[in-house]
Amino acid sequence: MTTDQKPLPPGQFETLSFDRFGLGRFAWRFAKNLDTVTFRIAGDVAQPVQVKDQFAALPRVEQVSDFHCVTTWSVRAVHWRGVRFADFYRQVVLPQAKPQDGATVVVLRGQDGYRVSMLLDDLLADDVLLADTLDGQPLGLAHGAPLRLVAPAHYGYKHAKHIEAIEFWRDRRHYRFPLPYPNLMDHPRGRVAFEERARFLPMWIIRPLYRFLMPFARHKMRTALEHWQAAQRKH
Repeated sequence: MTTDQKPLPPGQFETLSFDRFGLGRFAWRFAKNLDTVTFRIAGDVAQPVQVKDQFAALPRVEQVSDFHCVTTWSVRAVHWRGVRFADFYRQVVLPQAKPQDGATVVVLRGQDGYRVSMLLDDLLADDVLLADTLDGQPLGLAHGAPLRLVAPAHYGYKHAKHIEAIEFWRDRRHYRFPLPYPNLMDHPRGRVAFEERARFLPMWIIRPLYRFLMPFARHKMRTALEHWQAAQRKH
């Protein structure tokens, strides 16, 4: 760590490798659309909206931020480019979809079947992006193409990849975190600074458990990606 870097959050260690990573059951689920940003706005809204050209018209920003995985590894100074979620919400969601009062539970769904919820207030922070570029290059399959969430204050499992829908709900009645993980993970907020890694289990259990399981998940995700890349080269 250089002198101008902040200390890592509690329980995290730094790694230089920013590989494809995620829940094991999604290792072999691959997004089909990796090139075109198109997704729907739905939920407790007056008008569902299909987003495509509206997103391309929004102001773009660049951002450098640290990435923290709930399984205790962190990558420093990741370069993202995309659209602030706050700009998307104010310029597209509010005028076009018109969410109902109290629709503050936001569910993000990926093409691979993954889904996660965030609170609207957390998503409106200045450093939360809908990103389509990593280190100057398109995200690719490994990092969530064509569009993913970047929320530096929150653990990586909240950063939905391959986004195909963003839903605004008044409560959690239409949302379930993927099985079999809800009781292990799925904290309502998942903030790094508060070590909100799990909903029920104490930290003395969850930290070592995640760190123990991490290499197995990393191997599974890497193997699946290599098979996918090999299949693409054959076409």
